[in-house]
Amino acid sequence: MAPKYLTGDKAGISEFLDRFDVFLFDCDGVLWSGDHLFPGTAETIDMLRKKGKQLVFVTNNSTKSRADYKKKFDSMGIEAKVEEVFGSSYSASIYISRILKLQAPKNKVFVLGESGIEQELESENVPYCGGTDPSLRRDIEPEDYKKIADGSMLDPEVGCVLTGLDFHVNYLKLSLAFAYLRQGAVFLATNTDSTLPNSHTLFPGAGAVGAPLVKAIGREPLALGKPSQAMMDAIEGKFQFDRSRTCMIGDRLNTDIQFGIEGKLGGTLAVLTGVSKKEEFLAEGAEVVPTAYVDKLGDLLG
Repeated sequence: MAPKYLTGDKAGISEFLDRFDVFLFDCDGVLWSGDHLFPGTAETIDMLRKKGKQLVFVTNNSTKSRADYKKKFDSMGIEAKVEEVFGSSYSASIYISRILKLQAPKNKVFVLGESGIEQELESENVPYCGGTDPSLRRDIEPEDYKKIADGSMLDPEVGCVLTGLDFHVNYLKLSLAFAYLRQGAVFLATNTDSTLPNSHTLFPGAGAVGAPLVKAIGREPLALGKPSQAMMDAIEGKFQFDRSRTCMIGDRLNTDIQFGIEGKLGGTLAVLTGVSKKEEFLAEGAEVVPTAYVDKLGDLLG
């Protein structure tokens, strides 16, 4: 069925919103792009709250913790609670601590990512190394090859490698992660987005950062961000909602919209302020098609 275009359709918007009690929101590309807030975003969030809707902000951006996102919401003038944010770093930390349950002495996580991952691992009392460690932000030296090869540079407690978006990725970090994987460490990713929307264009995403490891080790990590249903199960477990009365709002077809469809949610809404273009889902034979779409989130104000 062709998706319904809701921009400018007051009756259609009203009917659509009445179908749902819960709205899951992507953030980057839906609410904002970088530090640019899309027009009408804050007012739309406020309108949905006044209608009594439950809101959950589901982001694949692993560089920020829930507390970091709360600060961003505040700076953008958007009402949001820390408890309403569910990021891929938090999702991965929940999976590691409550499902994977790594046992000592192999219960440490080697992080390829930023402080957002570290903060969420700390919130679940998961030990880690790597990440933002300043000693790893350098070129690899001849001596490093020998130490990695003989194991003297490796932490014997590492039992998992977790990759995310790392703004300081380098050959040394990749070599350490690869060595741990070769020793049998569990391979996880906060998310595998190929790109990151920012400043009205695209940059390499977490999937691009972890791609060298995938190529080297010859297998994919288990991703804990959208469209992984492990993330959907974790969100449902925390918020206890009726999937048939829940809508996923996003800008990217192969993560956000696919996440909602595979999760058997009641509906999905695509916004055209981010990655995917309407030509992609309006094309004949399109594989991922939203229930409805708008030009921007603010159009829901009618």
